[in-house]
Amino acid sequence: MNLYLLFKSLHLISVISWMAGLLYLPRIFVYHSEAQHESQKAVFKTMERKLYNYIMMPAMLLSWLFGILLIHSLGFSVFSELWMQIKTLGVIILTFYHFSLGKYLSDFAIDNNLKSSKFFRIYNEIPTIILIVVIFVVVFKPL
Repeated sequence: MNLYLLFKSLHLISVISWMAGLLYLPRIFVYHSEAQHESQKAVFKTMERKLYNYIMMPAMLLSWLFGILLIHSLGFSVFSELWMQIKTLGVIILTFYHFSLGKYLSDFAIDNNLKSSKFFRIYNEIPTIILIVVIFVVVFKPL
């Protein structure tokens, strides 16, 4: 079995799962910040916690793991290529974004959210932009 293709497949599955969470959690925050009733807020808290802890966190860790295994398979000299430098920067930004969502999750959990639904609607666009950039640089591999 070709380990490179195995790692690549597992990396793609992990990244897709992670991106789904990065795109969905801020949308839940939009609705949570607009919720009026405590029963609604309780449901959103449960959804947010489970999405972050049981889907997003493992998916992020597996994305990193299989990404590192891919880099190891290719050789660390791949970092001399511009596309890999841009991709790595995008992944680092997405990781910081991920943990910022964790901070907002903690704020919602203790009923201390200070951000508006409009903020979360705009904040939700960040991973989309990074995803587009990363896909294009990985596919076209600019020098």
